[in-house]
Amino acid sequence: MALDGIFLRQIKNELMPLIGGRVDRIHQPSREELLIALRTREGGYRLLFNTGAGTARVHATRTEIDNPMVPPMFCMLMRKQLSSGKLVDIRQDGLERILYFDFDSSNELGDICRLTLAVEIMGRHSNLILINSEGRIIDSIKRVGQDMSQVRLVLPGIAYTLPPKEPRLSLLDDDPAQIVAQVREAGNMKLPKALMSVMEGISPVFAREAEFYAGKGRELAVPDMTADEFDRLTFYLKKTASDLAEGRNKYTILRTQEGDFKDFCFTEIHQYGNLMVTSEAATACETLDRFYSERDRVARMKQRAQDLFRLLVSTSERISRRTANQRLELEECADRDRLKKFGDLIMANLYRIQKGDGEVIVEDYYEEGSPQVTIPLERRLTPSQNAQKYYKEYRKADTAEKKLRELISQGEEELAYIDSVFDALTRATGEADISELRVELAEQGYIRKGKMKGKPPKAQPPLKFRSSDGYEIRVGRNNKQNDRLTCKESEKLDIWLHTKDITGSHTVISCKGTQPPNRTIEEAAVIAAYHSKARTSAQVPVDYTLIKYVKKPAGSKPGMVIFTNNRTLYVRPDEELVERLKHNSEK
Repeated sequence: MALDGIFLRQIKNELMPLIGGRVDRIHQPSREELLIALRTREGGYRLLFNTGAGTARVHATRTEIDNPMVPPMFCMLMRKQLSSGKLVDIRQDGLERILYFDFDSSNELGDICRLTLAVEIMGRHSNLILINSEGRIIDSIKRVGQDMSQVRLVLPGIAYTLPPKEPRLSLLDDDPAQIVAQVREAGNMKLPKALMSVMEGISPVFAREAEFYAGKGRELAVPDMTADEFDRLTFYLKKTASDLAEGRNKYTILRTQEGDFKDFCFTEIHQYGNLMVTSEAATACETLDRFYSERDRVARMKQRAQDLFRLLVSTSERISRRTANQRLELEECADRDRLKKFGDLIMANLYRIQKGDGEVIVEDYYEEGSPQVTIPLERRLTPSQNAQKYYKEYRKADTAEKKLRELISQGEEELAYIDSVFDALTRATGEADISELRVELAEQGYIRKGKMKGKPPKAQPPLKFRSSDGYEIRVGRNNKQNDRLTCKESEKLDIWLHTKDITGSHTVISCKGTQPPNRTIEEAAVIAAYHSKARTSAQVPVDYTLIKYVKKPAGSKPGMVIFTNNRTLYVRPDEELVERLKHNSEK
């Protein structure tokens, strides 16, 4: 996993200034997470401990995480044991993926006792364990009994033991030449695997980067490596160790071209070339916070709003099927003019037709040259009745076409609305956002109002940003808030922005009677593109115009507006810029 022992050492070094801080609050947002708020002389900090199989980590976080109404039992135990406790040390055994947080806390008799919180970052075996001064386990966020492991038990009351450990060399403590010498003796192995078998605390991505540097992009097997390749490997390890020791390393976050978070490392990564998009973070904690916060937010929201996701998906599929059937019926109506023509031709040739005829061949004077055309007839009807039958079918098809066009237009509008709610749901950041969407869907008739429990949620303010030129930029969180922001809370000369023909949030620049610079409009366009369905696209068209040119049609769905006098900008969604502008508004 990417969170290796070296990265954990960097986390530890960044958290050392928190020593001396007092435990202020403890929450358990989910079954595998614990959040401890510390109060220091410099201010408040929050430590996030996560023991999920694919998300295990520990770091300081700025991300707002909703907490359950009723705290779990482990959370209650932690509050009892650590409330007002003082953080006195943070330890790591070499480059093992375990950090120990030592607290001095008061027991029931008022005596100060030493408690240790061990966070073990080991994939699916990750755990968070509270240990008393005698080295015995008080409890853990995941209990491991004999039915789960025969090697190491993690249960209250038993002695805490370290996981099995193999002796390996450390990049931070041992000579890189010695590491390379052991790699030479690794046998018939690929270089990344050999590095991981020899070195302590490195991840696969770092091992592959070392291979990429040593082999100049080629895959290497240890027995086939040349002297130059071993020399480049030694140089790379020395340089990385020196950068880490002197703080010159760069924390790298890797994303796919579609914007999905893929990996991270404590040094620059070049092995993927143009297949990955790289960005840098200032600290190790910021790296983990940015990397996991978006993934965790999406996963957490999906878990809490599964019923809404299912409702929106099924509703969208139902509307799509209905609209597709209506389009097929509309295609059948395209032949209606032929029905009227047959009726006219029969009326023009009544003298040539007898009751009981099955068909009639007449000249088609609608076509150039008047070619002959065969018209089917019903034998039981008179010629005039046959003509009236075709006129009736024509009127029916004509009426059906008008109605079908109206129904298809309504279906497309409804589908766009459902898509906008789905987009808002994927960008929801908390329970309040989900509750507002539930209320909106109930008002539109997609959810029974009887199923809505408790008081309706309090309306949240729009998201706020501040441009580099000092202009406030506001963004609606959902369709109802889009309507309030655009139609009630903005002035006529404010600038309104929205992604062109793409589902997204309404974005407004508060101009206060002035004309904002082009840079502010471009930054607002980036924000609008980021808060849309096109967040992961490379280039997004964004329309902008004055609020006075934006109108909401009577009876239209929430969030639906029409606008004129608009211009279009093409921008690239930039998360770093959006976060910076959001941070500017909080100052």
